[in-house]
Amino acid sequence: MDFGLVLQTDPPASKVISLMKRAELNGFTYGWTFDSAVLWQEPFVIYSQILSNTSKLTVGPMVTNPGTRTWEVTASTFATLNDMFGNRTVCGIGRGDSAMRVAGRKPNTLARISEAMKVIRALGRGDEADLGGTVIRFPWIKPGAELPVWMAAYGPKALKMTGEEADGFILQLADLYLTEYMVKAVKDAAVAAGRDPSEVKICVAAPAYVTEDDSPEALAHAREQCRWFGGMVGNHVADLVSKYGEHSAAVPDELTDYIKAREGYDYSHHGRADNPDTQFVPDEIVDRFCVIGPVEKHIEKLNALRELGVDQFAVYDMHDAQEATIDAYGSTVIPALNG
Repeated sequence: MDFGLVLQTDPPASKVISLMKRAELNGFTYGWTFDSAVLWQEPFVIYSQILSNTSKLTVGPMVTNPGTRTWEVTASTFATLNDMFGNRTVCGIGRGDSAMRVAGRKPNTLARISEAMKVIRALGRGDEADLGGTVIRFPWIKPGAELPVWMAAYGPKALKMTGEEADGFILQLADLYLTEYMVKAVKDAAVAAGRDPSEVKICVAAPAYVTEDDSPEALAHAREQCRWFGGMVGNHVADLVSKYGEHSAAVPDELTDYIKAREGYDYSHHGRADNPDTQFVPDEIVDRFCVIGPVEKHIEKLNALRELGVDQFAVYDMHDAQEATIDAYGSTVIPALNG
């Protein structure tokens, strides 16, 4: 199993770079960041420094979107980094929940994501792409260039499209039932499209918080540090409920039931442990969606995720134990999973 580290690009950028260096030294192979231009600093500038200060780490956004940058600019940025550092980027892409909404625009449609994925992937590897009637290619890309595009999804149509078109699937929660349900949907769609389902990489991303023991006090603190995640996921879930209804065969109740008490969301606290808009998230959801507790519990849950076909676990590291979590994974969890 691969391991990734997910960070917000809060200033100073030097801290983001330092944590990514620490992650690589501890056996992590992917470095991800949020991409929301209003809320945080520009990630692609920081990627250049992360790549320069590491030797093998693959970096990318979790996730970018097809609305805040033109597609040829996105592709050129990735391709430039790959030319400089040797195919060490991955394009995570999605609707642009925070990036679009805080700028006063609606998240992107699936049709737009589909078109963008094709263009960005093609241009990133040196092929031609049609930009709405104008066919272009980058003349400076060298042979062998690659740019995998991984798609974030929850809803049935997005899961289907991921299986049909994406190189990887990003699932932002670590619930075992929902992981099995959604991985199956993606893999089934890949098979139906005539693809080899094993070629679609599966990445589960969720907060991880390692406690000294499983005492009520330790677990309560870990839950409070990770409760923000249920609020973040709740934004996507609320859109699904609005589209499909509270109880629908298209979306499992295990994903939607918990947002009934949700009242609103302030993006100024997006992805932060002190988010005041996530008190509606019950402890049960924190335990299901995140990975918390002593290292043995992390190993147990990650082994279960691997059995479900998960290729990578990406640690959301936005809490008060960033370095300690990276080190605990490096010293115990990653060796236990990968020998």
